[in-house]
Amino acid sequence: MVQQGKGAWFAWLCCLVLLGGSAAFAADPVIIHVAPDGNDAWSGSLERPTADGSDGPLASPAGALNRLRTLRASGIGRETPVRVVFREGRYPLVEPVTLTPEDSGSPVSPVIFEADGDAEVIWDGGVPITGWREEADGTWTAPVPEGCGAPGVPVSALWINGQRRVPARMPNARNAPGDFPRDEELFFIDGTVTEKDNEGKEVPSHSAFRYHEGDLKNWAGLGDARLVIYHSWETSLFRVASLDEGQRIVTFTGRAPWYFGQWARNQWYFVENLDEALDQPGEWVHRTREGIIRYRPLPGERPENVEAVVPRARQLLVLRGIPEAEQFVEHARFRGITFAHTDYPIGPEGHSDSQAAHSVNAAVEWTGARHCVLEHCRVIHVGNYGVWFRRGCQHNLMRRCEVYDLGAGGARIGECGNPSTEAEAAQWNEIDNCIFMDGGRIFRGAVGLWIGRASYNRLSHNEVGWFRYTGISVGWSWGYDPSSAHHNMIEFNHVHHIGQGQLNDMGGIYTLGISPGTIVRNNCFHDIRSNPKLYGGWGLYTDEGSSDILMENNIVYNTTTGGFHQHYGRENRIVNNILAFSANEQIIRTRQEDHVSFYFLRNIVYYDNGRLLGSNWKDDARFVVEGNIYWNTAGPVRFGEDDLDGWRVRGHDFRGAVVDPKFTDPPRGDFSLPADSPVIALGFRPIDRSQIGLYGDEDWTGRPETLARQSGLDALVP
Repeated sequence: MVQQGKGAWFAWLCCLVLLGGSAAFAADPVIIHVAPDGNDAWSGSLERPTADGSDGPLASPAGALNRLRTLRASGIGRETPVRVVFREGRYPLVEPVTLTPEDSGSPVSPVIFEADGDAEVIWDGGVPITGWREEADGTWTAPVPEGCGAPGVPVSALWINGQRRVPARMPNARNAPGDFPRDEELFFIDGTVTEKDNEGKEVPSHSAFRYHEGDLKNWAGLGDARLVIYHSWETSLFRVASLDEGQRIVTFTGRAPWYFGQWARNQWYFVENLDEALDQPGEWVHRTREGIIRYRPLPGERPENVEAVVPRARQLLVLRGIPEAEQFVEHARFRGITFAHTDYPIGPEGHSDSQAAHSVNAAVEWTGARHCVLEHCRVIHVGNYGVWFRRGCQHNLMRRCEVYDLGAGGARIGECGNPSTEAEAAQWNEIDNCIFMDGGRIFRGAVGLWIGRASYNRLSHNEVGWFRYTGISVGWSWGYDPSSAHHNMIEFNHVHHIGQGQLNDMGGIYTLGISPGTIVRNNCFHDIRSNPKLYGGWGLYTDEGSSDILMENNIVYNTTTGGFHQHYGRENRIVNNILAFSANEQIIRTRQEDHVSFYFLRNIVYYDNGRLLGSNWKDDARFVVEGNIYWNTAGPVRFGEDDLDGWRVRGHDFRGAVVDPKFTDPPRGDFSLPADSPVIALGFRPIDRSQIGLYGDEDWTGRPETLARQSGLDALVP
């Protein structure tokens, strides 16, 4: 099986070379021109309008797609490449541009939607806010444009001069995303209330809780507000059905997956989009009954010097194949296009997911797409996920793209259930050399990069940073049931600033279920910071049933609760990793089972707090620990009650050692080894961090730092 997997990987890589390369086309391409000063009634055969205004470029992506279909119907463009070239400018979208199987290209005649050279081309689902009026209380008001939001449903975001603004909230937060919150920035529930289940038994409620005196009131603006409620690894965003101020009970229109108080008796929450909370510069609220936006400007902002945008479109680009009928969208490419501004409003029923904001769609969403490419594109300022390769997506490539400022997560591959047929499987897709930053701004449980029940996919050389839950998640199966997720490759990614003190039970890399052939190697995971009052901010995290996974040559440091943690699973291999500076225990094993949990081999565990092992290490025959190097800068190394000799008596680390690796500068994240490091002679293979993360020119590899500085993310530290 392993050898077959290697052969399949090689065939797949060869396919990607052809897919992404400059293949020789069958004939000169047909070119369709699109420009902001165009007209969809024109032919699109000309780059500029004629002097008499009788012909010229088209005006919109939809017009270009219609022109493509017309040409195809006449026999033009079926055997030749078609290039749809966009001149610089903004192209407003009300609905997503949607390609269907009839719009497919072929290997030698692809359909290419591309910017004209380095032109800034924006497919924009947002609408400008104009007509600001300055009010006596210092706020501004303006009408919400037609088509934005829905009756009684606030729009999900407001951007001012390209920056996401904060919905008016109570209590206020020190920073816009609410990262590393202090007690005064949150409310705490005062206790559970009960409800009757289907058998008439009184049980803790999933739709109501008791609040502390004075925290909530029957404000006039409560109908537009929502409560953001933390449940360890997820959040619920609920609308209020009723508020009993006498009993101090708030009841919601929706139900959470867990009863309130299940994970913490003093569970966190706050209120947002509340008109009565509009008290801080940079906050805004949508008053739906009046159809207006209220905004409290930042110092120096004036109506004449701001560009304000609210979202209207829910999605921007959809490829809609029918994989169950083996009808696919094939050989379409998108190059140099920015996809910006989408809405994902919280409707009357509220919103709550069990994990990973899995019900939230994506701004760019493909189903049944094959041999399609998304390259040098940007997906920014969205209310949902950035990109999703769904059911039936195979042999697609996403490379050198920016995805940031996200209501949910970065990119997803696959679905939450097994595919019914081979044609419906999501497999052999690659996301390479891309940037995913600042996610979970609305749906905090969303993931930077997510692979569900999908196989043979590759995530490589990506930068993933500033998400409020897990960085990369692979697999979607709890326990030991068969899963269609296997042989996924996670390599050379840089994942950092994850959790941000908001959520728990998360990791830099998080795995679920049986996953033979899945490899996590040559990545760097650091600054994984969960809510310190609960549990679970790990670097490498093999959760429920994770099995047959190899994690090797990874660098992990600055975590809250451990560099490596296995909840339960079978025969995972944790080999030649550097695990450093967990604030609590360094390596954790939770559940005893009747099989080998994992093989922990040739790793370096480097720490400074005297806490090495966490949770359950009693059944020595059910885990294999050998050849590891340990160093505690704060004192002696202890394996529970044992020193290294006692640890060996228990059957572990006969070839291991307690020795200083002589890292170059570990407090600054430099874990390179000098030639005379004693760990090399002990069998540890040095890890070349220079190969991890983005590659290319300096402007590209330095882009995350530029974005972090411009957005103020680099200041969001404990």
